[in-house]
Amino acid sequence: MLRITEVKLPLEHPESDIKDAILTRLCIPADQLISFTITRRGFDARKLSNITFIYTLDVEVKDEQAILKRLKSDKHLSLTPDTQYQFVTQAPAQLTTRPVVIGMGPAGIFAGLILAQMGFRPIILERGKAVRERTKDTFALWRQGVLNPESNVQFGEGGAGTFSDGKLHSQIKDPKHYGKKVLTEFVKAGAPPEILYVSKPHIGTFRLVGVVEKMRATIEALGGEIHFQSRVDNIDINNGQVSGVVLSSGKRIATNNIILAIGHSARDTFQMLYDQGVYIEAKPFSIGFRVEHPQSLIDHCRFGKYAGNPLLGAADYKLVHHCKNGRSVYSFCMCPGGTVVAAASEPGRVVTNGMSQYSRNERNANSGIVVGITPEDYPGDPLSGMAFQRKWEERAFELGGRNYQAPGQLVGDFIAGKPSTAFGSVQPSYTPGVHLGDLSTALPDFAIEAIREALPAFEKQIKGFAMHDAVLTGVETRTSSPIRIKRNDDFQSINTQGLFPTGEGAGYAGGILSAAVDGIKVAEALALNIMHQIGPK
Repeated sequence: MLRITEVKLPLEHPESDIKDAILTRLCIPADQLISFTITRRGFDARKLSNITFIYTLDVEVKDEQAILKRLKSDKHLSLTPDTQYQFVTQAPAQLTTRPVVIGMGPAGIFAGLILAQMGFRPIILERGKAVRERTKDTFALWRQGVLNPESNVQFGEGGAGTFSDGKLHSQIKDPKHYGKKVLTEFVKAGAPPEILYVSKPHIGTFRLVGVVEKMRATIEALGGEIHFQSRVDNIDINNGQVSGVVLSSGKRIATNNIILAIGHSARDTFQMLYDQGVYIEAKPFSIGFRVEHPQSLIDHCRFGKYAGNPLLGAADYKLVHHCKNGRSVYSFCMCPGGTVVAAASEPGRVVTNGMSQYSRNERNANSGIVVGITPEDYPGDPLSGMAFQRKWEERAFELGGRNYQAPGQLVGDFIAGKPSTAFGSVQPSYTPGVHLGDLSTALPDFAIEAIREALPAFEKQIKGFAMHDAVLTGVETRTSSPIRIKRNDDFQSINTQGLFPTGEGAGYAGGILSAAVDGIKVAEALALNIMHQIGPK
């Protein structure tokens, strides 16, 4: 097949225009075109008076070599790359060892799925509950202010990404097209087929629930085992080699190969690993607030007269500002038409995150407005970043009234440095509720200074961004893991054989897609390691 890129068409074009564009680009008659597939569809909104779709198309034609030769100077025409996933090995029929996967977020699910598809019958351990039970516990915090430390936004089947926008785009390099494998498996499990080609695919929280359940069923049908409410309290390590895991129930599972996909909030597990001598180092992350605006404001600024067009959906944004104090402030995990959610996983602490449904039709847009920090900001041992996060989460709990309400402030008041006493035109979406006041002590002084400078700067890019009534809600501390469990080129811990750290918690991913891709890579490495241990027949 041939791949054609940069095919530009008007926003509201008839479907027949795509075929016509192919014939024009290739200079061929209609009977030479056999079929075509939309591989990617994005849009160019730089000119609000003329927003256009931009397509990448895979085309099947008669005599493609002749066309390639004739149009060899066209840099937007090439052979379609092979994106079909290829398994690196298959387990022997009489496999005596079974790998263990700890965690069932995106990295753990895809590691488990790939291992199951290769015949390795993984045992997956998840400290939280199955996704529907977990949803009930999560709603208990949102609606009643009751936190279950083992079943919440951070812990449970699907991981933290389940209660998010379900964003599936990433900027990782992916020469082996693992991302295509991820998206294909999501579609098999019930995700919208459009995620295979739209430029910024998303699934949405409620749809993710069903998708995750079907993927679990696939893993089990292939011989995998999944155990919920099975927190790993210890990993047995003998002479630098893992030999098993011990659950909170006291049960021990023997294994020489463990995938560690624990997510960015498993602080007790981080501590256990550190105490066991597994090499861990501190890494940068970011902290800040969630900001909410009317979605209509963002749509108008981004799409002009096309605001509200269903072909475009709810508009998003991506902003960054480099501050005078040397800090960088940027938008993080922007959720169009979504809500700000309570994402705490430890008692006495408040954490925010953003979430959207597939429809993205809620009244407000929200995004993290966060400040980059480095280990120099929290000196100490490799786990000092955890203590730093906890400090500001506890402060948010205190400022919010000690009942899991979040502290908040109007953007105009925050910039002016005065407390807020009443909401304006923007009503916050965070539940159990937002307690208005002064956020100036909710983060370190350097972060407050940087965000105060950045908000008016963002106004220059999106008119209305610094509107007085926009709402800031604190605090956002779980942008990424505060640690990295360093690994070798073979994806094993640098000082613990048989331990394969993966995903966000290990410091090797940032989002659903990148975590899933990393899970695939680690599953392949583990499978090859098992085959090496078995040796030739």
